[in-house]
Order: sequence, then structure tokens, then C-alpha cells
Amino acid sequence: MTQATPHQRDLAGESWDPDQYLKFADHRLRPALDLMGRIPLERPQVIYDLGCGSGNVTRLLADRWPDASVIGMDNSPDMLQQAASMEAGDLSGNVSWEPGDLADWLPAQTPSIFFSNAVIQWVPDHHELVPRLWDMLPSGSCLAIQAPLSWDMRSHQIMRETLENGGYGGQPVGSTELRSAVGNRWVQDPDFYYDLLAPESDHLDVWTTEYQHVLTGDDAVLEWVTGTGLRPILNGLEDGDRESYLEEYRRRLNVEYPKRADGFTLYPFRRLFFVAVRR
Repeated sequence: MTQATPHQRDLAGESWDPDQYLKFADHRLRPALDLMGRIPLERPQVIYDLGCGSGNVTRLLADRWPDASVIGMDNSPDMLQQAASMEAGDLSGNVSWEPGDLADWLPAQTPSIFFSNAVIQWVPDHHELVPRLWDMLPSGSCLAIQAPLSWDMRSHQIMRETLENGGYGGQPVGSTELRSAVGNRWVQDPDFYYDLLAPESDHLDVWTTEYQHVLTGDDAVLEWVTGTGLRPILNGLEDGDRESYLEEYRRRLNVEYPKRADGFTLYPFRRLFFVAVRR
């Protein structure tokens, strides 16, 4: 597998702001719940939440399958600290946390479910990543993955365009390496994942959903992407460039996604899902 360079991994968001991410916790939980609801296993023993972030979904997994051992894995120390510090209540006995990078991580226990909500978009070479995860699963276990299909969304097109021409006099912002890194399209179309998994699946469900998010407040779409897709750019720009980039990106976003007469902003967001049970 072609590994991401250390710089690419930094851009992919090892520096995350849990509080910013959790501003839209209700919206971000909907795809995870939709994914969880399509998993057909009744009594999994070991569940890995790959890229668990702040741990909200990890605890929902433990709530649905209280007899399973649930492990939340993430490569962000800030997110893991947030996850561990949140009150787990009576779930604390079967939830644990561990650091790891999905690009080269290996499970310590035999998994029943690999669950991954909005993570694989940060990891390259899905033609090798997905089969590598699949091959770790024994017969009868499940791979359940959700990823944003954000490449073609106007918010993300504008994100890249502003790097290319949002500086003074229409000049690029930031380094050539940064613009190249955020220009990678790593999430593929649904048929790509179907073709990878179908030959060895007893059960395979692949679908897409477009959520129509109704957001509140000023600069609503900017606030949303600041917690996720914009992180590589914010991490990769110097302070002066970051401020000028945000000013121009905010302006362009507010033209594309204006606040409506009732004060809300509509933000359509498309996501990919697949759930496969290994033969």
C-alpha cells in the first residue's frame, strides 16, 4: 500500500478541535445511526470503531450491543482525550480507547465488526485499504463504512478554488504541496466498493444518501466545514495566509449558500455507505 507521507497525514487532520466538531453532533450522528441500523449481526463479540473521534458513536455501538467489547481507535490525541473524558455511565466496562493510524493499524483482538464513520476519506489508496481491512475479518464478521461524497459539492470545490486563486490579485494561497494534498480525491463511486467486496460477501449493501441539513447562525456552512473538511487547509496554512483565506472563503460560501429569509441555511450533503458480511 502506498502510504501517505507524514506531511499528508498532518494535513489529513491529526490536529482536530473536538468542540468545533461537536457543534453539529446531531447532524453528524445521523449517518452513523443509518449505517449502524443496516448491520445484520445480532451478537458480535468485538467491535472496533475505526476513527472514533470524540467517542459519541462508540458509545452508541456499546449501547446497541451491550455484551460486546467495543474499542474506539483514533489517530488524534485530542479526540481520544475528549472521548475518554466524557462520562460513559454504565458503559465504561465494555468501552476502551486506543491510538492508531488506519493506514497501518492492526487489531489486537479478532474483530466481529469494523465500523468506520467518516474516516476513510483521509486515507489514500482505497483499492488497497478496503481489501486490507476486509482480509482482517473472519467469516461471518462485518465491515460497515460511511464516507462523505464531498468532492463534487460546491462547498468543497470552492474550498479548492480559493486555494488556487483566493489570494491577492487572484494568486494561489499556501504551498504547492498543500494545494496538491487537498486536491486528492480518495473516496470513489459506489460501484468501486461493490466490485471490491462482492466476490467474498454473503451480504452486501451499498447505497448513497443526500442529507438536507438545516443550519443555524452566521457563516453556517463555514462553521460546518471548519470541523471537518477544512481542517487540512487550516492546519497547512501560515497564520497570515490562513486569515486571508478564511475571509475570502467565507465570502464565497455565503454567496453560494445564503441565509434564507427565515434565518436558516440549507446545506445538502451526500454520503456513501456500504455494509458487507464476509463469507
